[in-house]
Amino acid sequence: MSRYQFFFLGILSAVFALNSSCKNENKNIKTTTEIDAKTPKGMVWVEGKTFLQGAKEGDKYAMRREKPAHEVKVDGFFIDITEVTNAEFKKFVDETGYITVAERPISWEEMKKELPPNTPKPHNSVLQPGSLIFNKNVNKVANMGNYSQWWTWKIGANWKHPEGPESNIEAKDNYPVVHIALEDAKAYCKWTNRRLPTEAEWEAAAQGKNSNAIYTWGNNIEILNERANTWQGVFPIKNESKDGFSFVSPVKSYPPNTLGIYDMIGNVWELTSDKFNVNYYSELSPNKTLENPKGATKGFSPDNPYQEENVMKGGSFLCHDSYCASFRISARMGMSPDSGSDHVGFRTVLTKDMLEK
Repeated sequence: MSRYQFFFLGILSAVFALNSSCKNENKNIKTTTEIDAKTPKGMVWVEGKTFLQGAKEGDKYAMRREKPAHEVKVDGFFIDITEVTNAEFKKFVDETGYITVAERPISWEEMKKELPPNTPKPHNSVLQPGSLIFNKNVNKVANMGNYSQWWTWKIGANWKHPEGPESNIEAKDNYPVVHIALEDAKAYCKWTNRRLPTEAEWEAAAQGKNSNAIYTWGNNIEILNERANTWQGVFPIKNESKDGFSFVSPVKSYPPNTLGIYDMIGNVWELTSDKFNVNYYSELSPNKTLENPKGATKGFSPDNPYQEENVMKGGSFLCHDSYCASFRISARMGMSPDSGSDHVGFRTVLTKDMLEK
């Protein structure tokens, strides 16, 4: 869903509907001691591994775009132990003067390219920079397919003002940065000499020391509330906050997985470098192990035919079993490259060759 489609979602009451990662064989691999000595602060080493990517047997929530599961092999890499935080992103902005997509003026000429033909131009007073935020005041929902009922385009919402111009991130240094578009995440990665993870790398890290688990801790859904920030109660009307938080939470609020990586399930969705194609998995050869896959060559989402989206992973504080149930490793959704919202963030990876440059 593009930034401009998000805009019309809030201003014009929704135009569109939301689509309701063995043994490493590299003989030159560094020893664990050598890796530990070079591990950047705030990151952890993920050993190269072979595992099943996609829907796992017994996962009742798995969707067609997660099937079939297929074997992949990824080389080792470093990954952030948490999502990029407000403090980390602020340092980037302070040193570079970078302005995020949500803070930039909206161009009607660009917007028209991503909307249905003959869509009328809104008044200039509403053609203002902003982003999408969750509407916390929903009292009832007529149709769960109409997600405009719980999303609002908020003028002035951005990473510094996550709920609008009246809000701020004071005392929230250790919260994940949100309202980040793909361009923003890539700019941060370039500054840090890192990159976004591929979807396969993301799943490899989320699996921890496992290779075929549904969740980052294993297969037991009964401990979901103890391990991740998701939605409890009736979505999107009532959040009972049994997990301790109603909405976004500070990083490291829940236990890490077996590799010491936090919040790969819930809290905020995480951007990856792969293009989102709902048919990608079904078009793969079932008998071939993919090595370091980078995803589909072309994106495709029937819900956003105007743009190629990127895969985002892990679900967010809004995930509930009655709606998207995306609190699973294999869950995947698309995110327009020019969009952000208050439940999408990112983390970075670093490979040995990048470290040695």
